[in-house]
Amino acid sequence: MLTLLKKINLFAGLTDPELEKIRKICVGETVAKDAVIFKEGDSGDKCCMILKGEVRISKFIPNIGEEALAVLKTGDYFGEMALIDNFPRSAHAIANVDSSLIVIKKADLDNILIMDRELGFKLLLTFTKTLSLRLREMNDKMAGFLALAGGF
Repeated sequence: MLTLLKKINLFAGLTDPELEKIRKICVGETVAKDAVIFKEGDSGDKCCMILKGEVRISKFIPNIGEEALAVLKTGDYFGEMALIDNFPRSAHAIANVDSSLIVIKKADLDNILIMDRELGFKLLLTFTKTLSLRLREMNDKMAGFLALAGGF
């Protein structure tokens, strides 16, 4: 299991003893193609890592339909915002293909953050970098959209 965890971007910089702590709170989950993992507005109680497969993160826009924000692949993770704040989910997560996930519940991660501050710091730093990267990507998409729309 440690070998699998090392392949997840979130855990890339962790030591084997730190990974062992993470392993203890991981739960495997299999999802079928087109299965909804969570919906926008759901309470956020877990973060998911993709061991195998593809997950799309989407918003459903009234009178338009689904707009895919990102397609995540093996090694990527999603739902991490729910581990940091207590707000509802900001988008849908839907399996593009049959997928295998590792799930970490918020309560279990909170315990690690309290008990092992160094590990908690490493995880929160990685979360912050991921959120920053995703925000930059969204800014670029919005700029492109505005340029296509005539600069409204």
